[in-house]
Order: sequence, then C-alpha cells, then structure tokens
Amino acid sequence: MGDIHDLEEFLGRVDLTASGLDSPTARLWIERDPTGAIVASAGYELSADGVHVLIRSVAVTPRLRSGGRGAEAARFALHQASQEGVRRAWLFSRRSGPFWQSLGFLPADRDDLAVALAGTEQVRPFHARASSSARSHGHANRASEAFEPMRQPSTRH
Repeated sequence: MGDIHDLEEFLGRVDLTASGLDSPTARLWIERDPTGAIVASAGYELSADGVHVLIRSVAVTPRLRSGGRGAEAARFALHQASQEGVRRAWLFSRRSGPFWQSLGFLPADRDDLAVALAGTEQVRPFHARASSSARSHGHANRASEAFEPMRQPSTRH
C-alpha cells in the first residue's frame, strides 16, 4: 500500500488524477530515484471486456522532463497493454495533446471513450459529469480532450 500512497502524492504534485489507483483493473508502474522518491510513473485501466485500455498516470518529475522518459513510460504501458490482448488504447489529456500526438494518438470522441471504458475508475466521474452537463447545458464539458491511437497498440518495446 506504500507504493499507492507515494504514487498518489507524486501524481498530486504533477497535477494528474489519482482516483482509482487501487482498482483491480489498474496496472501501474513507478520509477524511483536512489533516495526512494518517485520520479516517473505510467499505467492503464482495462475495460471490462479487456479490449480497451485507458492510459493513465504517465508522468515524470519536472526536473527530469524533456529527456524522453515520458515517451518511454508511455510506450512501456502500451506494450504491457498489448501483452494483455488490448486492441485499442484511449486517454484523457488536459494539456499534453502534442506529446500524445507525437506517440501516434489522434483526437477522439469522448462519448465513444466513455462507452468503451464506462467501468473504469477514471471514466466513471467524467461520464457522470458529462451526462449531467449535457442535460443541463446541452453539451458535455470540454476541459479534457480524449485521444486514441491512429494504429493498434504496438507489440514492440
């Protein structure tokens, strides 16, 4: 449980969502420096049918960014997902669209994402807010963008 607590704190510091880290469908990896501090993380949540995955918690501590570590972490998570038989990867991004697009992701319809991954911890709150917002305002909240890959998850790493 120490790793989950440490990861929650790390994700809070880098302004990423920490909900659902203890979900049985979540797969998470962390990298620690010699002092034991988390310096990078990556993970995903599987859909109920195991066909889709929500890439999540891909982060690098600010002092180590721009060296390719984030791309390496993202590719690792995608590779692991493909090893589990996942056929489609999705993600939410508030401000990292260009990073994800450099890895082959394209903007996607968030409603399609919400249907494919409705049971995942990170999508449930969004799905509820989007439904409520759509009923109240006639459209869904657009604060986060959804992305999907332009090709299948790679089996290479």
